[in-house]
Amino acid sequence: MTDEDSTLKPETGEFPTADDLPDEPLTADDIDPFTIDSEGIEDINEFATEAWKHSTTADERIRAVIKRVTVPKSAADVADAAAVSETKARNTLNDLATEGVVQTQETASRTRYRRDPDWHLLQQVHGLAQSETLVDQIQRVKAELATYTETYGADSPEEVLVSDRALSEDEHTDISHWRTAQREFGYLRTAYRLREAKTNLPGHRQQTESTSQRAPPHEDIDQSIIQ
Repeated sequence: MTDEDSTLKPETGEFPTADDLPDEPLTADDIDPFTIDSEGIEDINEFATEAWKHSTTADERIRAVIKRVTVPKSAADVADAAAVSETKARNTLNDLATEGVVQTQETASRTRYRRDPDWHLLQQVHGLAQSETLVDQIQRVKAELATYTETYGADSPEEVLVSDRALSEDEHTDISHWRTAQREFGYLRTAYRLREAKTNLPGHRQQTESTSQRAPPHEDIDQSIIQ
């Protein structure tokens, strides 16, 4: 084989030679981020759907759709949103229901599906437990709650609402944010306790030591901060 024969050609998907390379560096204008054939596609939503289909599997799209569904939807609705056939959507949704990821609701005419709220909550808590900023998030939310308590002289937003105090629009907004902070603090506290429980599992320390050079350690926190 000659040097010329062993040279990899770009038109065959192989390495180019020095002569094949451009004289000037590429710019952003030279790069096409879309790898699909857009010929015949006029609607931007259709184009986005085609790009999504090109970069994902049918199962991935169904999972992406159903994890946002809080009100029961039919398999046809999910299929339309996930760009799959109704049969494919129904089969995958039934599999996810068996796994506990999806809840089903039987009606006279059809089965409807939505994400399982318990599963979704556990996924949120698990994600928080893995976060390297968990301690910072706990401290931030606890400080926010302390500010509301001090500002309104009450231990909870409900205590303010049942009082005789006339609330302004801004104060009603505070009450809403206060409730959101309470809920967030509950998730963060549960996540921290999950992390602590996993730390105390047999064999966890040995596994942690073996991976300590590849992953940064979790921050320590005084237990009083999650009370």
